[in-house]
Amino acid sequence: METRWELVRMELKYCERCGGLWIRLRGSQEVYCAPCASELQDHPAAREGRKRPLPLNHRFEIKGQQTHRTSACNEGGNA
Repeated sequence: METRWELVRMELKYCERCGGLWIRLRGSQEVYCAPCASELQDHPAAREGRKRPLPLNHRFEIKGQQTHRTSACNEGGNA
């Protein structure tokens, strides 16, 4: 009797809901771990998906206040 082996490729993935690590079939489009996927099945918004795509290549202007920082060094030089 000959033993036949089957190669199944898996990949490590993080859950996009809870952040936990899990293993999925390589090339799979699943983004949620099994517990989160089953919990999200009860929510209609999760089944419908995103209504509109996320905006891409938008520039945002960030305004901030510059602060002055000083540093002091003891004898012996800087490391």
